Amino acid sequence: MSLQSFREKANLFLYASKERNLRILRYASFFVSLFAVTLLIFFYGFKIEETTKQLFVAFIKATFVFYVIAYLIKFIYTFEPRKFIKETRLEGILMLLLVIDGTSYFLFNLPLIQNFFYQLGFHNFTDIYILFIQFYLLLIVSLDLSAISSKISKFNLAPSTLFILSFILLIAIGSVLLMLPEMNTTGKSMPVLEAIFTAISASCVTGLIVVDTATYFTIKGHFVIMLLMQLGGLSIISFATFIISISGTGVGIKQQLMMKDFLSTDSLFSTKGLLHQIIILTLTIEAAGAISIFFLWDPNLYFETLGDKIFFSLFHSISAFNNAGFSLFTNGLYENGVRNSYMLHIVIGVLIFFGGIGFSSIRDLFGIQSLRQRLKYPWKKIKLSTQIALYVSLALIITGSIAFFLLEQNNTLRNLRFVEAIITSVFQSVTARTAGFNTVDFSMIGQPMLIFFIFLMFIGASSGSTGGGIKTSTFALLILSAYSTIIGKRNFELDRYSISYELMNRAFSIAFFASGIVFVGVFILTISDPHIPILHLVFEEVSAFATVGLSTGITANLSTTGKIVLMCSMFIGRIGILTLAFTLSSKVVSRNYKLPSAHIMVG
Repeated sequence: MSLQSFREKANLFLYASKERNLRILRYASFFVSLFAVTLLIFFYGFKIEETTKQLFVAFIKATFVFYVIAYLIKFIYTFEPRKFIKETRLEGILMLLLVIDGTSYFLFNLPLIQNFFYQLGFHNFTDIYILFIQFYLLLIVSLDLSAISSKISKFNLAPSTLFILSFILLIAIGSVLLMLPEMNTTGKSMPVLEAIFTAISASCVTGLIVVDTATYFTIKGHFVIMLLMQLGGLSIISFATFIISISGTGVGIKQQLMMKDFLSTDSLFSTKGLLHQIIILTLTIEAAGAISIFFLWDPNLYFETLGDKIFFSLFHSISAFNNAGFSLFTNGLYENGVRNSYMLHIVIGVLIFFGGIGFSSIRDLFGIQSLRQRLKYPWKKIKLSTQIALYVSLALIITGSIAFFLLEQNNTLRNLRFVEAIITSVFQSVTARTAGFNTVDFSMIGQPMLIFFIFLMFIGASSGSTGGGIKTSTFALLILSAYSTIIGKRNFELDRYSISYELMNRAFSIAFFASGIVFVGVFILTISDPHIPILHLVFEEVSAFATVGLSTGITANLSTTGKIVLMCSMFIGRIGILTLAFTLSSKVVSRNYKLPSAHIMVG
């Protein structure tokens, strides 16, 4: 009997029970994954004894055994073994490593990984091994749970609705994690309002804080905040789709359509490739930024361990690129030992700039395919959207730098030399548009510069970026509309392109609603916190809505109502304008009639 005929008979024998058993296996996998996640939360969120830690490792090994058995069952039931192995190659590799590690433990009474490090002389390896298997478990659970997102498309949710729900879920999970006792230095659960505020601020990459991030949270809390910034900057939908695609389970048409809306691509077929490029570019830039920051810390800056120095570097790189503004120093980058590290400021400023011009612009400027095409065809220009993002951003940075240099010469720049004052001015201009870092004391900045910063924050970053505000493209279209009206042009033209009235109306709608949200927020703040100067309230509200994170130091002193206003503003600022854009971009049923034109006096 040939192998093929044996396989066919085996398939026929197993066919009757295939659907039922695989359905049971899916339910079992879901509950085991939830159990594994609960174990990780318990392990990191609460103080546990050494005996409990060993019990935890035993439970983890039991879940590993389940995953290996589940993989073998799916392999047995598949009709095309080679195709199955190819499509689930990542999961297969993980399962193979588990089997090898388990065999090593059975034969030598020591897991392969642990044995390898023992041979190298690392005898106190228990904590590192536990950390390794936790990461290993989290990767397997992510692969298992990410398959659930492929079922979400069956609910026929609009992309804007799904986008909102994804952030609500991320904020809820982040709030629960931050409330765990081991996440902060007090050893008690963090108050609910403060936990939600911090989770929203991190998920919406804002950076406003009601507690001192540096001293209040433990390393575990810092890690949760860093994870929220990363997922909030790229959106968990992008990460879920990316995990599904690399796991080999495939991305469906509906998922690609949703990602097409999120990524603002023209082609459905380029969505998956674009998502991969965005993730890879993001991780590459953040890694390069972390390495640069690591070597640029002031030698006199104290880190307890090498691991702390690495983590600080990675945290600030992710925070900068995602325009989040969170820092592990009490005074931000104004901390002693950091405020005078001007090369460090330049690196962080570059990370902020790249994060703020948008993923599509980064891909257009630095993508391998784009670079090859421009080298082959020197006459080929970058896309119009990239030009707007790049040139408007540079114009705003230069304008803000000049304004800061001139207005703060006798104030925050008083004791700095010329080159230091230039770098400081440029950095504040870069960070004020969306990032939220500061290398000067913002409570000392004069009122004229605060007003100018409000203008920069309201415009914000570019479309498709991690930043907030009305976006540089919206601002550019508003300027174009005003210019065209003044010179009497009936059509809107930019760089030999015609701009449709639909785009212009969308820009005006975004600016109008953004202004309305800020006005309502400031109005409520003046009622809830009348003791705070109005300019500081306006600055705080615009900073929250534009997801900037700069503050004059009043955030923690706001009333409960005031904090709720800022939380709503941060959330709306991160998803509201995008949601509005998605809604306005939906197709409208055309009608074959036109009402008579009306003449209304304007101005």
